[in-house]
Amino acid sequence: MEPQEVPQGWGHPIEPPPGFFSGAEGPADAAQRALILDWAVNQRIATGWPIESRSDTQAVLVRGKSVNHVLHAILTVFTCLVWGIVWLILSASNKVERVAPTVDTSGRIVTVNAPR
Repeated sequence: MEPQEVPQGWGHPIEPPPGFFSGAEGPADAAQRALILDWAVNQRIATGWPIESRSDTQAVLVRGKSVNHVLHAILTVFTCLVWGIVWLILSASNKVERVAPTVDTSGRIVTVNAPR
């Protein structure tokens, strides 16, 4: 995965609000990094990105849902392969996006898009 400036769908890079953290006093400690990540994650939750996993300095946010292939396989068998057309269309048009914002030691938020 390569770091990117602006993940697709985020609009602009996220920085903590002014005065939230200033790097003048040195590197951010664990509590400051967790607060900065909380702020960034809350901004994304408000725009429809649910959390998939989270640690103290990193979170994985996902948008979209994967296709339930087992259900579609059963429906395809019971409909004598007719449902396979629907399954193929759903699989081709399915978009699941994952983004991992991480707070580095200086208090900046670095985001990485996961491969599709």
